[in-house]
Amino acid sequence: MRADADMILFVMADVKTIDESHKLSDKRGNGKLRREVWVSSTTGQVTRYNLAYINHSLYAGDNGRVIGYDNAHDGHHRHSFGAVEAVEFVNFEDIEERFEQDWNALKEAK
Repeated sequence: MRADADMILFVMADVKTIDESHKLSDKRGNGKLRREVWVSSTTGQVTRYNLAYINHSLYAGDNGRVIGYDNAHDGHHRHSFGAVEAVEFVNFEDIEERFEQDWNALKEAK
């Protein structure tokens, strides 16, 4: 038997640190804002995220996600009215800023 076969690897799981959902008034855009963030329990770095503006009356597809950013599958990407496009990941703060810019532009267009 190899010596390393007896070694037990201890892997720390990602921890969901933010799980927020805010209902928006009609004046603020209706729908809801959703924010989920997971961080590595060993490094403290963001490993997963989901930022979304959901409004079924504006867009019924994609579970009502009008705009959003996540890295749940196929890398970092942006959702906009059903279209999905890859985005360059600099850091999570940059992703949050992009989401806020998209959200503000959508509010101003109404």
